[in-house]
Amino acid sequence: MNETIVLSLAGIGLTALACQWFAWWVKLPAILFLLLSGIVLGPVTGLLDPDTLFGNLLFPIVSLSVAVVLFEGSLTLKFSEIKGLESVVQRLLSVGVLTTWTITTLAAYWLLRIPFELALLFGALTVVTGPTVIVPMLRTVRPTARLSNILRWEGIAIDPIGALLAVLVFEFIIAGSGGAALGHTLLSFASQLFIGFSFGAIAGYVWGVVLRRHWLPEFLHNVATLMMVFGVFALSNHLQPESGLLTVTVMGVWLANTRGVDVREILDFKETLSIVLISGLFIILAARIDFARVTQLGWHALGVLLIMQLVGRPVKVFVSTWGSSLNWRERALLAWIAPRGIVAAAVAALFALQLQQQGYAQAELLVPMTFIVILGTVALQSSTARLIAMWLRVAEPDPTGFLIVGANPLARAIGRALQKHGFRIQLADASWSNTRAALMDNLPTFFGNVVSEHADRRLDLVGTGQLLALSAAQEENALAATRYRNEFGVANIYSLQITSEKEGDNKTGKPRYGHLAFGEDVSFKKLSAMLGEGAEIRSTKLSEEFGFDEYYKKYFRAVPLFAITPRGKLLVYTAERELNPAVGWTIISLIPPAEQTTPPADNNKTPKAS
Repeated sequence: MNETIVLSLAGIGLTALACQWFAWWVKLPAILFLLLSGIVLGPVTGLLDPDTLFGNLLFPIVSLSVAVVLFEGSLTLKFSEIKGLESVVQRLLSVGVLTTWTITTLAAYWLLRIPFELALLFGALTVVTGPTVIVPMLRTVRPTARLSNILRWEGIAIDPIGALLAVLVFEFIIAGSGGAALGHTLLSFASQLFIGFSFGAIAGYVWGVVLRRHWLPEFLHNVATLMMVFGVFALSNHLQPESGLLTVTVMGVWLANTRGVDVREILDFKETLSIVLISGLFIILAARIDFARVTQLGWHALGVLLIMQLVGRPVKVFVSTWGSSLNWRERALLAWIAPRGIVAAAVAALFALQLQQQGYAQAELLVPMTFIVILGTVALQSSTARLIAMWLRVAEPDPTGFLIVGANPLARAIGRALQKHGFRIQLADASWSNTRAALMDNLPTFFGNVVSEHADRRLDLVGTGQLLALSAAQEENALAATRYRNEFGVANIYSLQITSEKEGDNKTGKPRYGHLAFGEDVSFKKLSAMLGEGAEIRSTKLSEEFGFDEYYKKYFRAVPLFAITPRGKLLVYTAERELNPAVGWTIISLIPPAEQTTPPADNNKTPKAS
């Protein structure tokens, strides 16, 4: 028996990993493949039965996992990011929620022929979008910063609101109809709001003091914060049932907007944990779907889905953005993106079970109908949203550009060369003289420390997906590589060593993360000296008559920096990988002023690239 449980848990983990990798490979949200895998493992093959596997622990595990996901998402919600758009977010979370709730309730009541109170509950369950689906979709769609911030705020903040709304309706159904039921429901709702906001604010303030005053060692920050979230969530739910989600969301927002509290390390840990939890939860909950119930719903379920997508969401966005600074293109994309996520699935499964135990007819239809909405919205929007965003011209460009650490003469020369070939660049330097010189060269430059909180708020990374550390300070390059390795990926981090071992310095500044830029024997000292002697960065396109061998014979003292393939892909020369440029490639090199025409006999090195 124990071996079977261990095998099932390991199988869920490996399946989740495969889904995440495949989603990354095909550039689609992983939730789509996680849901499909859960359906295959559960109702299709019968290999996974979550109720048997977890027993009574299933829904407590789901509840705690959702709490962690919401807390992680709320840590990214900074009020400064929605400056000027606060009213849009507020209306999306208030009048927008009521609009969606009303339209969805009427559609379910008329098309599914279910009791009105169940339709009301279904409408409340599906007003949420949720960070579990919004955040992965935003990574793929890459809308403009304004739209991304609005969708992220809505997706994270609406989850506890939707959960509270669903609890409100559930309490009304359980209490019965009439004035007494309404009074009981309103009292319960007021208690949830009071406990959620007050307890969340107190927890956020206290934990902010603990972190700011360093009452805990650094290595305990992540684990202690996780335990704090578990404790706050459980205690809040104990004081007032179903108030925990609001509590942990308020706590996260409070910490994110508290000065002097650095949540980046905590956020990195929670992001990794959230990926694990989200992956497992979607597989487990999808495995509980009953196909017989789905068949029972028939084509009417598709009608409800279409009304939610084509009527409910556009009306909500129209009402919420009326009079705002958003243009029609931005509103159109907002009106299309509203995938449902894990909170809707988890709460629907919990309430359906409790209503069935109470003897409510057709309560079992809540779960399959909710999963149809989740599958339908995720599949439709994840496969089309990027194309629509590009068509509407509200998508960020592909992240092929470079964030260049430093605005010194070497960084400026490389920046000009890359910009000349149409690649997006963003220089960053804390020296005003370097920054001013770069701005005089019409190079986009950020004045400040690239790893500061100010950079997190102000540094424009639109279209940049790679880091090139060219600072004269070894520590600055190392800090930048450490800071951006998670955001860009280690494979897209390139650092230039300060001096090479041949130049007589054991502290060469070789990168801890990423690649050693431009070669083993190339250093900041060497390239800067070449520039001072009159060397220039030039581009040469290889042809049948002038291939790489001829290029190398003519420019054997040159330092190759980049290579551009015929398809326009930019490759950085590094010390780790071989590169064999062919006809049609363009080589960008730093060429000395007096280049010899014939190479010396022992010069047989081959440049490398990544």
